[in-house]
Amino acid sequence: MTRVFSGIQPTGIPHLGNYLGAIRNWVALQADHECIFCLVDLHALTVWQNPADLREQTRQQTAVLLASGIDPAKHILFNQSAVSAHTRLGWIFNCVSRLGWLNRMTQFKDKAGKDRENHSAGLYVYPNLMAADILAYKAVRVPVGDDQRQHIELANDIAKKFNHDYGVEFFTEIEAFVPPQAARVMSLRDGSKKMSKSDASAQSRIDMTDDADTISLKIRRAKTDAEPLPSSLEGLEERPEARNLVGLYAVLAGLTPEQVLTQHGGEGFGPFKQALTDVMVAHIEPIAQETRRLLEDVPHLESVLRDGAVRASAIADPIVSEVERLVGFLK
Repeated sequence: MTRVFSGIQPTGIPHLGNYLGAIRNWVALQADHECIFCLVDLHALTVWQNPADLREQTRQQTAVLLASGIDPAKHILFNQSAVSAHTRLGWIFNCVSRLGWLNRMTQFKDKAGKDRENHSAGLYVYPNLMAADILAYKAVRVPVGDDQRQHIELANDIAKKFNHDYGVEFFTEIEAFVPPQAARVMSLRDGSKKMSKSDASAQSRIDMTDDADTISLKIRRAKTDAEPLPSSLEGLEERPEARNLVGLYAVLAGLTPEQVLTQHGGEGFGPFKQALTDVMVAHIEPIAQETRRLLEDVPHLESVLRDGAVRASAIADPIVSEVERLVGFLK
């Protein structure tokens, strides 16, 4: 089967955007791909992390992934720092990648803003480590959102330059693909911004550990406008909060936005929010309950990650050892 690699940072509690944009699609990919799923704790250090919190959030993220349907027996789930191949290949790629390439990375510009001189060097070079994450396993496909496509392009540039510099055809091209069920989930407080773990207001997001009462309260408080729902998509064009809630209902109910508006067009937000709450609770509450159960067994969670790291190393170590031989390291 085609090998897939994908990673997620173990920072903060996973929210509905993480689930609909990535985790749910990871679960679906398991049916017909060889999947390597990674908690990218090295990437998390590009912003300072409280050590105790990082450990706890790594366990918490593991629990959410397992509760959502990731199967660590058939596929691989591990934390990045436990497999040395990532940092070994990451350094080599730091030396292959060009400053001009990194200067074009829009995510660094977005995250650093006007204060770029005070950000860590890790934030600047992390696209090189991301390339190493994928190519250490010679993964063929990487599920990404639109904001990550540029990083896959960079990874392919690094692979081509490595092959050229050392006169080999060692790395093959990576295919970036947006899964058909990928969803862009916006803040419940501002429909122009993505749902985010870092938002100061917990009311802006649905966490995957929220219980039914918390979900209901957050949906009731979600920002809307005074107009009823329209009957066509055109009526949502200048209404980002309404568009976000309709989109959430559609993806959770397995409908198109047009079908949602056919059913609910003309309604006020009171009854629509109740309908959205019902479908959201039906999806999230079972995952939240299973997550809480798994978090009571920390040794099991850590065992899953250790086993995954051993299996990941068995794939990556020979590949990276060959890269090290090719660049001239004595082994």
